[in-house]
Amino acid sequence: MSDEEGGSITPEVRVKQLEERLIEESDRLEKLYVAYRNIENEIEEKNGIIDALEKEAIDHEIDREGLESLLTEKDNRIRSMEMEGAKSGKKMEHLLPKLEKTEEMYSREKARLGRVFEIAEELDESLQTAQAELSARDDWYVQHMQLFENLNEAINTRYEMIDSAVEKMAEFAAKQDTFKSRMDEALDAAEDAVSHAKDMAEELEEDAGDDSED
Repeated sequence: MSDEEGGSITPEVRVKQLEERLIEESDRLEKLYVAYRNIENEIEEKNGIIDALEKEAIDHEIDREGLESLLTEKDNRIRSMEMEGAKSGKKMEHLLPKLEKTEEMYSREKARLGRVFEIAEELDESLQTAQAELSARDDWYVQHMQLFENLNEAINTRYEMIDSAVEKMAEFAAKQDTFKSRMDEALDAAEDAVSHAKDMAEELEEDAGDDSED
């Protein structure tokens, strides 16, 4: 009767069984290791996907915050522009009467200067007349120097012409004084208008500076 038939296991059989068991366990462990590596690779791949999604989510959040900041800045700018527009409208309402007053003063001074130029033209005509008369007197004097027989009559005529010329010169001097007076008035008025315009310009610049500081 053999050992197997008697129910006992020989060492050789036991070793063989253990070797087979070891082979089976090794195969199982190898399969488990392969499965573990596959799972690990899948986990790493999923972690990479998760990291990419998290980064994308962060980028979207940053973009969203940037857009919100830009919209807020735009709203603030629009409100500021509306406020400045309202202030400018009020200032224009305040400055329009001054501007109309300045235009009225300019029109008056323009009319006065026109009158001054008319007087200047009249003075010029008077001067030309006086010069013509003086020239005629000189021509007469040259022509009659040789006429000694009519010297007395020529002298009397010369005196009359001199008196006429003196009267013309006196009239010219009077008109010249009038012109000077009108010119001084016009210049004073023009200086007042320029000073007033400068004051308005300075006020506008100060208002603009206050607006920029606000």
